[in-house]
Amino acid sequence: MTKPSLPDLLHAAVSAVGGTERPGQVAMAEAVAEAIDDNSHRLIQAGTGTGKSLGYLVPALAHGERVVVATATLALQRQLVERDLPRTVEALHPQLRRRPQFAMLKGRSNYLCLHRLHEGAPQDEEEGLFDQFEAATPTSKLGKDLLRLRDWADETETGDRDDLTPGVSDKAWSQISVSSRECLGATKCAYGAECFAEAARERAKLADVVVTNHALLAIDAIEGAPVLPQHEVLIVDEAHELVSRVTGVATGELTPGQVNRAVKRAAKLVDEKTADSLQTASESFERVMELALPGRLEEIPEDLGYALMALRDAARNVISAIGATRDKSVHDEDAVRKQALAAVESIHGVAERITNRSEYDVVWYERHDRFGATLRVAPLSVSGLLREKLFEDRSVVLTSATLKLGGDFNGVAASLGLSAEGVEGDDVPVWQGLDVGSPFDYPKQGILYVAKHLATPGREGTRGDMMDELAELIEAAGGRTLGLFSSMRGAKAAAEELRGRLDNPILLQGEETLGELIKAFAADPKTCLFGTLSLWQGVDVPGPSCQLVVMDRIPFPRPDDPLMSARQKSVEEHGGNGFMAVAATHAALLMAQGAGRLVRATGDRGVVAVLDPRLATARYGSFLRATLPDFWYTTDRNQARRSLASIDAAAKADGK
Repeated sequence: MTKPSLPDLLHAAVSAVGGTERPGQVAMAEAVAEAIDDNSHRLIQAGTGTGKSLGYLVPALAHGERVVVATATLALQRQLVERDLPRTVEALHPQLRRRPQFAMLKGRSNYLCLHRLHEGAPQDEEEGLFDQFEAATPTSKLGKDLLRLRDWADETETGDRDDLTPGVSDKAWSQISVSSRECLGATKCAYGAECFAEAARERAKLADVVVTNHALLAIDAIEGAPVLPQHEVLIVDEAHELVSRVTGVATGELTPGQVNRAVKRAAKLVDEKTADSLQTASESFERVMELALPGRLEEIPEDLGYALMALRDAARNVISAIGATRDKSVHDEDAVRKQALAAVESIHGVAERITNRSEYDVVWYERHDRFGATLRVAPLSVSGLLREKLFEDRSVVLTSATLKLGGDFNGVAASLGLSAEGVEGDDVPVWQGLDVGSPFDYPKQGILYVAKHLATPGREGTRGDMMDELAELIEAAGGRTLGLFSSMRGAKAAAEELRGRLDNPILLQGEETLGELIKAFAADPKTCLFGTLSLWQGVDVPGPSCQLVVMDRIPFPRPDDPLMSARQKSVEEHGGNGFMAVAATHAALLMAQGAGRLVRATGDRGVVAVLDPRLATARYGSFLRATLPDFWYTTDRNQARRSLASIDAAAKADGK
């Protein structure tokens, strides 16, 4: 039988989802097919509207070997599993003569644990959270959530937290889920045969396409024990997020509360002397943390060093003791033991990591008004880990709407552990970059306006001139504004100020769930939505409700961000430009994502307004502008207002 051609397969898939074939999508599909055939690597930038999901799914399904697709957001995972994959598989069946299987796989704590649900969560006596299950009419939010979870457990086929709507709090979910360390294992658990997490793993083993998230991909790479099934092809979508997600998984933390909970859990299972030594170490650590000031610890202070060594040694003794004793008087002993071990092992691991003082780790204190101090440790860079674990023994395709920074792929490639494009060597994965463009006509559909006349934003204080500018732009646009702020404090200040000045409704992130806010913003063109980080990347509102995207300032990392400043310093010590490699790269990624909120469909028109003159005046401004969509560029405030008023008038004429 003749092998079906890629163009024919792509045409069938695009027709099935009611889409339109685009040249960029065809170019992407061909590049993915080449990478799979050659067992090589590609970085592919595919602008919004390209149809990149089908651009990689069609060649992956045609290939026939197992493919893992890792994404950053739940929304894209759902789109792939619930919409794109079912339709594409059916569309390709007549030509492929087979129906490839697909499955979703996440970390164990994302699935309801039947053992925890039925046997109860081992809790500290004074907390008594799970007793809510026994109450006939629980009145607390937690009690109501737990009863709803018990009812849902009888209905759900997946046990996947993300299938529960509306969702529940993290606190409620923690009562009926376990981490991989806390899990008894299918063979030891009375509910192993019915386990949702095990069922998901089994489905993944049989699937041709496994859809997962960046976090599980990171766990699979870091922990050495394979979580994902063997696969020949890895496709990383939303790849601009990968480094931060991997860094998150590789970050450890210690808090006094976490240590106290571990002490209480372990005390039931070990002799008094062993328990007392952990209790004493816990108290010493808590005293040190009471005096902790936020910031990086380039050297570990002596008092913290002693406290961590005591904690490490006491935790090691507890781990040995728990493993050597049995106590049938403890209800559900295996589960209690597993949970205690997991808690103590986590403390031992972080305490040992910090006391070992690797030059490749960054250690810092954080302080939260409500929760007190936290001690954190994170890798200075994950590039070596990614180079070693990601690119061996498989073809890797990384794709996103934002991979070229300042005009090339090399910045993102370096963060992934790759050398410059075209450089070859024994231990250097060779890769090729491809920008397939966008179906949108950015110079005709959008304007990039930089408010060059404003004062340069400082660290502190309100910006009166910026507020005036923002108010005038919103009035010219008739509302229709997505306000992207570099801090929550800035977003709140702007919302409070402009609610008193304008007739337009102004929604603020945090005052309602993000989904509800975006729905309300899309429904009413007069409405504005203000917020911070998740809005820079998480809003998809095509049409006249979003015709002005405002960024209050260039979103550089805070100068006192311990991890970013340490990375910047490290680049400088190795002869590089730390500011450009770290701070400017961080800002460029966010600004490209933020600007991408404006044009989501071929009929969209509008303005991206950056209220920070440095984008026009600073030396690095051209680097940042080169990363943004190719909008028509101006610093003329009157031109920006006239354009917004014209776009608003056209939308109103259309009844929108």
